[in-house]
Amino acid sequence: MELISLDQPAATLEALVVDDARTIRFAMARMLGELGINVTEASSGAEALKSFRQRRPDLVLIDVNMPGMSGFNVVKEMRAMGGTEWIPVIFLSSMEGENSILQGIECGGDDYLVKPVSRVVLGAKIRALRRLEAMRRKLSDVSAELARANDRLAILSVEDGLTGLANRREFDQRLESELGRARRGHYPVSLLLGDVDFFKSFNDAYGHQAGDACLQRLAAALKRCCRRPADLACRYGGEEFAIILPETGAGGALLVATSVVAAVAQLGITHRASGVAPHVTLSVGCCTILPDAASTPEGIVKGADVALYEAKAAGRDRCVAFVADAARPTVAGLAA
Repeated sequence: MELISLDQPAATLEALVVDDARTIRFAMARMLGELGINVTEASSGAEALKSFRQRRPDLVLIDVNMPGMSGFNVVKEMRAMGGTEWIPVIFLSSMEGENSILQGIECGGDDYLVKPVSRVVLGAKIRALRRLEAMRRKLSDVSAELARANDRLAILSVEDGLTGLANRREFDQRLESELGRARRGHYPVSLLLGDVDFFKSFNDAYGHQAGDACLQRLAAALKRCCRRPADLACRYGGEEFAIILPETGAGGALLVATSVVAAVAQLGITHRASGVAPHVTLSVGCCTILPDAASTPEGIVKGADVALYEAKAAGRDRCVAFVADAARPTVAGLAA
């Protein structure tokens, strides 16, 4: 909530005084002026609402009993048009009954003064409202900081800190969710698992800082290979990556896997300790299923892992596709 500050030099404050009696308005304006507060006057509810809409005062002092529209109804409309701002309102009335005071507070007032108003009492009320507003502002600042912290925590809970990709927790949740959606919609889901070839040798040769930088560049390349908003690139663990491809058949998954292998090679990250190429390479296994009631996240991960093993065994720097139905998975093909 945005709060109108009363904790500022009084000369900068703008007050709206609303009363059908000219003598009351004059007296209030004089007292407020002595307190260093600028005053705008209104003689009716309609005039008050117009001034409130145009000027957005820092403080409103309003008579309860006015012809046409009572002060209570005026304040209700002010609160309705106030948006996120909270502008303090003090009611003025010759009545001091409990019911009248309660009604004023319930319709949006912050305080209640009985006419004729004492300058000392008015000054004390305004100082009290300043202290109250200062506490509201501090609470608002704390609430805003808490909201920002919660946003940061929400991001950290689903994002890998090093690569910026979705983390393992988010991978597990999204894979289960996508399998459920695919089961209900009767469409395929594909999963890619990728592993950096000879990454331990890379770290041993160039150091862990270079290894972290390498993973970050690979992660960016994987992200670029995800062409649809629903595709999700993840850091599966260590030097392993995963991409979830909803509504994607075996052919489409193989195209993405091939593009991922090529994108990593094209980065040209020097890797003299590799047994495959002079640069960093990636092996990828992909699995495609049309989920049914027996399908599980563990099942599609196992299929992709088997395909990844086959890619490693076949010489690395390649992808192997593994297409399965829910009951009888079978190896479907190999792509260099």
